Amino acid sequence: MIITEILTDRLILNELEINDHAFIFELVNSAGWLEFIGDRNIRTIEDALAYVEKIIANPLIQYWKVKLKADDLSIGIITLTKRDELEHYDIGFAFLPGHTKAGYAYEATSGVLNVLPDAILADKILAITAKENIRSVKLLEKLKFKYESQVTTTGKTLLQYALKTDEIKIGKVTRSFFNLFNNTLNEPDFEPVSQLCLASASIIRKSAAHADVYGLESFIEPRKKILTDGTLQQFSEFETFEETRIIGNIAQRYSKYRKQGMLNDVYFEGHGHKFFHFMKEADEWKIAQVIWEDEV
Repeated sequence: MIITEILTDRLILNELEINDHAFIFELVNSAGWLEFIGDRNIRTIEDALAYVEKIIANPLIQYWKVKLKADDLSIGIITLTKRDELEHYDIGFAFLPGHTKAGYAYEATSGVLNVLPDAILADKILAITAKENIRSVKLLEKLKFKYESQVTTTGKTLLQYALKTDEIKIGKVTRSFFNLFNNTLNEPDFEPVSQLCLASASIIRKSAAHADVYGLESFIEPRKKILTDGTLQQFSEFETFEETRIIGNIAQRYSKYRKQGMLNDVYFEGHGHKFFHFMKEADEWKIAQVIWEDEV
């Protein structure tokens, strides 16, 4: 499991390298790291180099350095570790002072969760944090991690949170569905729709007066036309909030969404609500139905 580069809207995540030791020296001696993660006794640049070499050599640990796209500034790390005392991999995050209240940790952690292979995901991903680290606890809750128990690791009693793999997979499918219609960079590719949806999937647009009911082909074809003939340009649609409920092999996801673009060369934006209904087949979650209503 080596995912060397991950891109998000504002960030670039790269696999930690030997020449990152100066940045690691700064990070592990920052106030937040020392208070909530612990003193690693890294007092010199040489100590930091040895620390980075040890991380890179361990196949059960992966660190990604987080940089801002805008200026290539290194601001933090995301970690993935398989500890002897924990049954599953746990994910962690740490950022330099001055970069802790802009949503970077949420964006970077989400980016990693979105690309982890099934072999790593297994049944769930864990996260552990000190109960005094209120900011970390709030971030885990925003990422939909649920509190499980207290655990003792590295001589400390910590809170253990978990995010079930099914929730991660459903999130991936949902975001991929939204991205089908994005033409901000290139013409959209609709081929993945057959992997995301059941062949019998229905898509319903509800308004106050009536409901338009589509099958996959009748829904995709007119949207393919306006997204590729210049009618609708720079279009994107994305979740701003979600709640997911899973029972056995069926699930429902409620999404608030925003959309924006240029329609006939006139900028527009909007928002509304979607319900996704999912079924699990052969360990894959697929969309069985989408119902949406724009807010007026």
